[in-house]
Amino acid sequence: MEIRTLRYFLAVAREENMTRAAETLHVTQPTLSKALKSLEDELGKKLFTRHSFSIRLTEEGVLLRNRAEDLVSMADKIEREFISLDDISGGELYLGLAESYQIRYLARVIRDFKTRYPNLYYHITSGDTEQIADKLDKGLLDFLVLAELPDARKYEYLAFPEKDVWGLVIPENDPLAEKDAIRADDLVGLPLFCSEQAWNGDIKSWAGSSFSKLKLEGSFRLSYNGSIFTREGLGYLLTFRNLIDTSENSGLAFRPLSPACEATLYIAWNRYQAFTPIAERFLRQLKETFQ
Repeated sequence: MEIRTLRYFLAVAREENMTRAAETLHVTQPTLSKALKSLEDELGKKLFTRHSFSIRLTEEGVLLRNRAEDLVSMADKIEREFISLDDISGGELYLGLAESYQIRYLARVIRDFKTRYPNLYYHITSGDTEQIADKLDKGLLDFLVLAELPDARKYEYLAFPEKDVWGLVIPENDPLAEKDAIRADDLVGLPLFCSEQAWNGDIKSWAGSSFSKLKLEGSFRLSYNGSIFTREGLGYLLTFRNLIDTSENSGLAFRPLSPACEATLYIAWNRYQAFTPIAERFLRQLKETFQ
């Protein structure tokens, strides 16, 4: 199975049309059709169902697409890494980031680092721990920022300098906004928004015996989206301080949880990862900054 064939497959999966895919790939349609037929023969599975004006993935095709995206991304990353080996002025970094106001510390490290390595390029993937840790484990990322203690058997890590504070984002005209802090009993019976990771982690630990009385209305991996639902009166968002604009005239208010619920942010990397020269230099910069 060749990477080029997987690129062909992904193009057809994306375009859902053989002609358009051939045009984006700059190959003839017969060449593309032959390559996909060979791929189906090699795997012994039908990957597409063909309709009058479109092509759709079968269940087997969806499985291959998920695997092929990782394989092609890895091939691209390897190619760029080898190209950058002799570039002493830069290279490429791949980072997976959780949401936190403390990301500003990482941004400052990158800003200072780029003054010394002007040809530095960085690629950011955002998401919760489950999403981005998988990419780090597969070698698609160099560094991972997460809001839970990393597994020391797999990762080395550094802690960010501050704590993230959990609280509730509330419509500013809601009675809860009159409180100085939010207790677990205040949330009983209310529709709540939160990431699934935090709901089953920090929030569960904080709520204690009241947790079974709390209702997760919907889960969001990005707090901004949850704040839109909150602003529209669909529920209340549990998130970190400073992630959502709750300034005057924003329509929203933030109240910390009581007792205080805090989280430590970490930047981690695979314990056995082989770094590119630029990633190795960046790691030294991180250690100088955070240790």
